[in-house]
Amino acid sequence: MKILITGGAGFIGSAVVRHIINHTDDSVINIDKLTYAGNLESLKEISRDPRYQFRQIDICDAQAVVQALNDFQPDAIMHLAAESHVDRSITGPAEFVQTNVVGTYTLLEACRQYWSALPEARKAAFRFHHISTDEVYGDLPHPDEMEGELPLFTESTPYAPSSPYSSTKAASDHLVRAWGRTYKLPVIVTNCSNNYGPYHFPEKLIPLIISNALEGKPLPVYGKGDQIRDWLYVEDHARALYTVVTKAQVGTTYNIGGHNEKKNLDVVMQVCELLDELRPKASRYQEQITYVQDRPGHDRRYAIDAAKIEKDLGWKPQETFESGLRKTVEWYLNNQEWVEHVKSGAYKNWIEQNYENRS
Repeated sequence: MKILITGGAGFIGSAVVRHIINHTDDSVINIDKLTYAGNLESLKEISRDPRYQFRQIDICDAQAVVQALNDFQPDAIMHLAAESHVDRSITGPAEFVQTNVVGTYTLLEACRQYWSALPEARKAAFRFHHISTDEVYGDLPHPDEMEGELPLFTESTPYAPSSPYSSTKAASDHLVRAWGRTYKLPVIVTNCSNNYGPYHFPEKLIPLIISNALEGKPLPVYGKGDQIRDWLYVEDHARALYTVVTKAQVGTTYNIGGHNEKKNLDVVMQVCELLDELRPKASRYQEQITYVQDRPGHDRRYAIDAAKIEKDLGWKPQETFESGLRKTVEWYLNNQEWVEHVKSGAYKNWIEQNYENRS
């Protein structure tokens, strides 16, 4: 099987590429614009594998996307390319509209053209897998707001996005489903909870806390830190995505979660406790916690019901939050050079010196 992955140099995308190359016999072409969060160093271990190719392509560039499709002749598309940081979407939403909405439209049209011309057998087997977020659903009741059993996001939860980021992802979900219904493009959609793990860009909560803690900087917590998220280890997510693209029926949607609802403050505290154990210093890391003004429109709780994917496809997470977080902290402690490269922009020089851009 040949799989074209968009955004394969990003955090989740690179985990998917590594999983496919390391654990299957399939081939991958990775197309990525290489924005600030796209990092080919995350793919160093598999970059020379003959089953892997990379092209630096913006998904808004229709001609380049069509050329990649025609050259590689994929059997499936896994669409992960997206701007994804909520804070950045609040201060600069235009880029999110361009990549997440216009880019998805451009990719869909290129894929429709490519798919329409395939022989019937390949056409029937083809899949367009769109990877999205649980943030499209808005937020859920918080334990402070109601008693009893709390609801979870299901595949039928109505969309109610709160941020420019989540609204552009919601728009892209709608486009994908519309292309499935109108043009019969064989689409699948997945919506995931918060990912964490190795190679995560240091602007996100867990790697930011690790990095700031080691540098003696404040550990910023929005508001009271009572926002609840469902945390999913990125390698569990990669397994789920590959399971979906190879087994799911056309037109289906799956929610993918880690069954790990945690308050942001509790996550920060757990990171601090692990650092106290693994990289002790004179004072405790939690003394660096600083409460900052809450983010505008901040959703209070996300939580996914992942029963459907377990029932239909047999997937469930292998990592608990405790085991996954320990692996994550240990990875960052052992890979500080990667972190510094990413933060300084030095990895762009590394690309030129160590990576053959097969364009």
